[in-house]
Amino acid sequence: MSTQTPADVPGQAEAVPAPVPPAPEAEAPGLSQGQIVRRKFFDNTAAIISLVVFLVIFVLAFTSVGFAGIPGWWKYSHTEFVPLLGDGAPTVTGPFSWGEHPFGQDSIGRDYFAMTMRGAQNSLLIMFIIGALAGLTGVVIGACSGYFRGWTEAVLMRFTDIIIIIPVVLAAATLGESVNRFVGSGAQVWLLGVFLGLVLWTGLARLVRGEFLTLREREFVDAAKIAGASNTRIIFKHILPNAVGVIIVNTTLLMSAAILLETALSYIGFGVKAPDVSLGLIISQNQEAFQTRPWLFWFPGLFIVLICLCINFIGDGLRDAFDPRQRKFNAGRAKDAEKPAA
Repeated sequence: MSTQTPADVPGQAEAVPAPVPPAPEAEAPGLSQGQIVRRKFFDNTAAIISLVVFLVIFVLAFTSVGFAGIPGWWKYSHTEFVPLLGDGAPTVTGPFSWGEHPFGQDSIGRDYFAMTMRGAQNSLLIMFIIGALAGLTGVVIGACSGYFRGWTEAVLMRFTDIIIIIPVVLAAATLGESVNRFVGSGAQVWLLGVFLGLVLWTGLARLVRGEFLTLREREFVDAAKIAGASNTRIIFKHILPNAVGVIIVNTTLLMSAAILLETALSYIGFGVKAPDVSLGLIISQNQEAFQTRPWLFWFPGLFIVLICLCINFIGDGLRDAFDPRQRKFNAGRAKDAEKPAA
């Protein structure tokens, strides 16, 4: 008596199970959490390109015209007056041929490249101050109110409500007019960044509070309490890493909004004051020449857009890297997994 296998029967092929795509964790066995985060971030093409562009802008702004008394490599400063060349038009003709004034000159002969770099430097400095202060304040207040609840939450949230109703633009304008009489131009940037950082944390605090209200009821928090972990360890070692995606995204959005807010304040004359410059102040000083000399708007506007876009894309990449629930969908691998073996 002969035994026939499915392969011997005509028209009947052996059933082969479809290959199952490996889990993301199986692709990188033995890696630490930091290595996994780094690998996932570098897999995000938009985030890497934005990081490279942002680093180029940062290095160019802080090395070209100098910072904190350290001279830069560019031959002109943002306060130096030189004779106009060719009606102040840009002299750049290629990536390696900049000419005497690559971004042109303003109506009184100042080099526009030096002014734009100094403006980008001040805008970046204000952005970092606001991001650090507002991020730290919002995370601490939101974490404490969401974890401890009770009277702690009531006090902190009522304080947050008080800060929310402060008109930021009006308060910053009033502060700017007051302090400009007593401090130099260099301190204006720091004071403006500190003030805005101390009033722009409210939205982040509410979001962090909401995340903590959800995460504090999870099983891993109960397990940490049973194991004898302190409240500080539970907040910073167990809950906070699970909320880092929300924190990073909203902090980067806050930093982008800070650039635009500083630009608006300087544009209306309540931000950085002359002889110092910012990107918004440069546009404000040359708004009457929009029709005749449009390059006076191209370069500061381009840097504002590039900085904001880069910060947003970097924040999205960090959110995807830190969030363990994010998985990169590979269309080719999924299609291959669905094909039955021949």
